[in-house]
Amino acid sequence: MSLRPIKDIIQTKPTIEGAGVKLQRAFGFGKTKDFDPFLLLDDFRNDNPDDYLAGFPWHPHRGIETITYVLAGSVEHGDSLGNKGKMTAGDVQWMTAGSGILHQEMPKGDPNGRMHGFQLWANLPSSLKMTAPRYQDIPSSAIPDVTDDDGTHVRVICGEFWGKKGPVEGVAADPNYLDVSVPAGKRKRLKIETTRNAFAYVFAGSGTFRDASVPRAVLTDPVAQVEAAPVYNIKNHSLVLFGRGDEITVEAGPQGIRFLLVSGKPIEEPVAWYGPIVMNTQEQLRQAMADLQDGTFIKQR
Repeated sequence: MSLRPIKDIIQTKPTIEGAGVKLQRAFGFGKTKDFDPFLLLDDFRNDNPDDYLAGFPWHPHRGIETITYVLAGSVEHGDSLGNKGKMTAGDVQWMTAGSGILHQEMPKGDPNGRMHGFQLWANLPSSLKMTAPRYQDIPSSAIPDVTDDDGTHVRVICGEFWGKKGPVEGVAADPNYLDVSVPAGKRKRLKIETTRNAFAYVFAGSGTFRDASVPRAVLTDPVAQVEAAPVYNIKNHSLVLFGRGDEITVEAGPQGIRFLLVSGKPIEEPVAWYGPIVMNTQEQLRQAMADLQDGTFIKQR
């Protein structure tokens, strides 16, 4: 077994999207190589309805897949093909935009006004950029839960883990998408296929991820002992980007730790990106913009 080294620790940045939704962005609209095949991760978490009710009105997507995971509140959605639906706590929607779709997402809080969810963008390879759009709407009840002897709990949204298979299928990036909770004080080793890029996004509690690479200074706190083993104290709203290896180690803090553990096979193709449209070349981007202008963005099947 080889423990994955930590390449970087990233703190989220406040961002405003849609019609004025305040959210926290873990990564996106920057270098794509380290996260390939993933493009962006947003944490839309808020207790103030004024900060999210304006939502994400009609907007286009082409060339990507968007994965929405709701933890609190709900998200109503609709698209230019007439599809409509509502995601509630624990539900997942995996949308393959493919050749193009116009849609909207309108968040609503729970009875206490709380809204929490994530949106992850996954790239599509050139061979599938113009595939037919499709949805996979997954109710919370369909997502497998598995609990280990030490109390570690995992929801398997996509991929296979501990003998359970997630309900999302046929995704180009062949990702593993897990919601992991480790109880207070417990240390856990979690396997990840070596060929995949991988990251963990912490959204509750805190803990340490241990680094198998050459010792480096603690990145989030002052160094108390220079000669101490490299330990990275990771808290809420922190993303840990891992290097290559086949497992990670996490030790939960006094309140436990909960994080998304996401990995996928790199596509390793050029990325041409403009807002919600991600293609391989600038010419393809220009064509997408022209399609929007002349009304041919939505392809007839």
